[in-house]
Amino acid sequence: MLKEVIATRYIAPLREGGSLPGLIEADDLGTYVLKFTGAGQGRKTLVAEVVCAELARRLGLRVPRLVTVEVDPVLGLGEPDEQVQQLLKSSGGTNLGMDFLSGALGFDPLAFEVSAEEAGRIVWFDALVGNVDRSWRNPNLLRWRGELWLVDHGATMIWQHNWPGAATSAARPYDAADHALRPFAPDVASAAADLAPQVTEDLLAEVTAEIPDAWLTGEPGFGTPDELRRAYARPLLDRAPTVHQRIQGLGGDR
Repeated sequence: MLKEVIATRYIAPLREGGSLPGLIEADDLGTYVLKFTGAGQGRKTLVAEVVCAELARRLGLRVPRLVTVEVDPVLGLGEPDEQVQQLLKSSGGTNLGMDFLSGALGFDPLAFEVSAEEAGRIVWFDALVGNVDRSWRNPNLLRWRGELWLVDHGATMIWQHNWPGAATSAARPYDAADHALRPFAPDVASAAADLAPQVTEDLLAEVTAEIPDAWLTGEPGFGTPDELRRAYARPLLDRAPTVHQRIQGLGGDR
């Protein structure tokens, strides 16, 4: 399971995120970007963050380490910003934190080079999870210590918002025409040959086991958190072998 920490100090809001994540300090003296259960997108966004980040990590992609963060609503009492105060008050309990990469730079395709191999692996991964938020307008990529890091995976696996239609939704093509790494001639075929065989039932069971039960209880149509974990794994397992054939918009579509 993800490491558990307790929020001890709210430092500042990070206003570039639509869900108003915040920078916090925890009882392990670490500094984390906190994503709230009380944000408008709700706990499903946090589930998507966990599934995608933990899957990406196991596939050899770089993502900040995740932790669960226990938040006491009392942290919000001294906050002058009313929106931040409300978020803290409505997010008591288990939230999501990710390591703050101090000094990281936002990815600029005009300033940084990316190999076709690395671009292919990231595009393939984004196609697998249906990431619609890696465009040149908002890459959600950071350059840290000379390497490329993937962040912000809340806008993925849209099929989780309509489980009866999940199979149909997951079978749709992936449009990479606006992908931030399209200019680097992503070698998706090589990425698929390497990564697809790694996406197994056992691997996905390991990944989904990282989701806290608190974010899975009460989902209509599912009796237990483990039933819902299997539902999260199923579309990814089905997509992995052939998703590279349904990536559109790269030029010479595969």
